[in-house]
Amino acid sequence: MNRELLLLVDALAREKNVPKEIVFTALESALASATKKRFSQDIDARVSIDRETGDYESFRRWTIVPDEEHEEPAHQIAITDAAERDPELEIGDVVEEPLEPVEFGRIGAQAAKQVILQKIRDAEREQILNDFLERKDNLLTGTVKRIERGNAIIESGRIEGMVPRDQLIPKENLRVGDRVRAYVVKIEAQARGPQLMLSRITPELLVRLFELEVPEIEEGLIEIKAAARDPGVRAKIAVKSNDPRLDPQGTCIGMRGSRVTAVTNELAGERVDIVLFSEDPAKFVINALAPAEISSIVVDEERHSMDVVVDEENLAMAIGRSGQNVRLASELTGWEINLMGVEESQQKQQQESEKIRALFIDKLDVDQEVADILIQEGFSTLEEIAYVPLNEMLEIDAFDEETVNELRSRARNALLTEAIVREESVENVSEDLLNLDGMDTETAGLLAEKGVTNRDALADLAVDELVELTGLAAERAQVLIMKARAHWFEEPEHAEVKPA
Repeated sequence: MNRELLLLVDALAREKNVPKEIVFTALESALASATKKRFSQDIDARVSIDRETGDYESFRRWTIVPDEEHEEPAHQIAITDAAERDPELEIGDVVEEPLEPVEFGRIGAQAAKQVILQKIRDAEREQILNDFLERKDNLLTGTVKRIERGNAIIESGRIEGMVPRDQLIPKENLRVGDRVRAYVVKIEAQARGPQLMLSRITPELLVRLFELEVPEIEEGLIEIKAAARDPGVRAKIAVKSNDPRLDPQGTCIGMRGSRVTAVTNELAGERVDIVLFSEDPAKFVINALAPAEISSIVVDEERHSMDVVVDEENLAMAIGRSGQNVRLASELTGWEINLMGVEESQQKQQQESEKIRALFIDKLDVDQEVADILIQEGFSTLEEIAYVPLNEMLEIDAFDEETVNELRSRARNALLTEAIVREESVENVSEDLLNLDGMDTETAGLLAEKGVTNRDALADLAVDELVELTGLAAERAQVLIMKARAHWFEEPEHAEVKPA
């Protein structure tokens, strides 16, 4: 009989293309299930099969628990009783007792068969998935097998994946039998085994579809640098040519638009703008906002944002329906884009000039004329005046060397005074704010000057309030606020459970 068992394992492993260990484990589970049926109680049983001889042993198992938690005698043994057997046993250990093995040939047929086949099916499915993943192919092409609660189950040969409802293209009406492509996002452990989780809305799907349609991308002649999508409506991809003889936009569009049309058809009619990538961020943003014509652009490196000025007749086109064009351009380039008309831009520049003028008049103790000259020459901060190379300031016709040196001296003194005040302010800042992940002394000092001296006070601020108080980039301001609020959502370590 033991020899027959080994032959059975070998045959099943070959037939189902799974490791022998999987079949042994399935058989052990089936034998354990049959062993349990000999008892009126639902006991915990284990069966061990010798991989060489086919001999197998059966055991009944109990887990050691504290005396006060001993509620399931069929599965548990109290620590006091366990200590009588062996003083070295501890809580959490397992105690086993040999049982008479059931005969393999008398196992209740169908139940054992089902356990074995299910285990092998699961292992087979996992093996197929592993083979698929080893190919590093993150695009699944298949047919819709069924729709479950709004989720689409996609079948590709012997591989099956699921597109959750929130990862389907909005208003896309998939039906059983439809042929679709989806991007593999992750593998999720489920009761039936690992499940491929797919997406039809991720930008990576757009990239992979172009790689399929445009051979030059796979060959490395053309490179997709970024992608952004409003699924089912509009998308943008940024392309760059690594061969000066190739036009990346024309190549991706294809003859009479054949290549881009194939991608659009796969994505339920999603219109795709192909944008020429540029290493110059300002030029890249201008390309991303096309076909709108840009009048001027101002780059703010510190805040990672750009003020883009468009004349009134181009403003609506640049913004797009419901802000779609500018939003996709921002996602594509990674820059915050502030679109404005010419009049609005002039008002903003005037307000900023007035703010800088007031700063120079106050901190440098100069009149409006000197302040305006500094602004016209491109100076906007005390740091620039204090530390810009001397020869650059000497090029200003309106100033002589003595004036330049005096301005630089006053700027440095003003900065030193601010630093001292900020350092004194930090002394009033609580430890929980100073030790906050992402916080630095300078930012803490700026906050303290505005009366924000502890973590909860920071947590109460809105992002735009923090930006206004400190001049931080909106993205960093949001991160700091979320870090400050994190403790509000933490579960207490020893929460008291009150009866309902």
